[in-house]
Parts: sequence; structure tokens; C-alpha cells
Amino acid sequence: MQGTLEIILQLICGAIGGNVAGAAKKDWSLGTIGNSIAGILGGGLGAQLLGMLGLGATPAGTNLESVISSIVGGGVGGAVLMAIVGLIKQAMTKKASA
Repeated sequence: MQGTLEIILQLICGAIGGNVAGAAKKDWSLGTIGNSIAGILGGGLGAQLLGMLGLGATPAGTNLESVISSIVGGGVGGAVLMAIVGLIKQAMTKKASA
């Protein structure tokens, strides 16, 4: 089981990653709250996926590797999920206006 620090880092970095992705691609942005929510969910999922692949945080305690993997997994996962949700939102908006 992951430690509390790793989970908190994943969620915070996910929110940051979601907002960075939203700022980078305005068409996909869900607004600050939407980007943060999608990022938090993606951050948790992304870091968990890394863990299942053997690349994530180790249960042996807090070490530099687990902290870095939590930050990277959370940030990237948050950005990816926010981008996916943003693309779906954009596609639905185009379809509705057509």
C-alpha cells in the first residue's frame, strides 16, 4: 500500500498537470475547477498504472524514487486525462452545433 505522502503528491501533481494541459490547449480547457478535477482523477489513475507496471512508488517507504514517480505519474496522468476529457467535450460541442 502506498503511503499518504505519495497519494497526496499524486493528487496535487495531477491537478497541476490538468491545469497546465488546459492552459496549453485552450480549446480543450474545462475551466480551472474542471481541469483540477480531471487532473486529480488522472493523477491518481496515472500513478496507479505506473505502480502496476512496476515503475511506481514502492511500498518500502518514502524514498526519492517513490516521490519522483508519484510526481511524474500524477502530473502526466492528470494532463492526459484532462486532455482526453477536453477532446471529448470539444467533439460533443462541434457535433451539437452542426
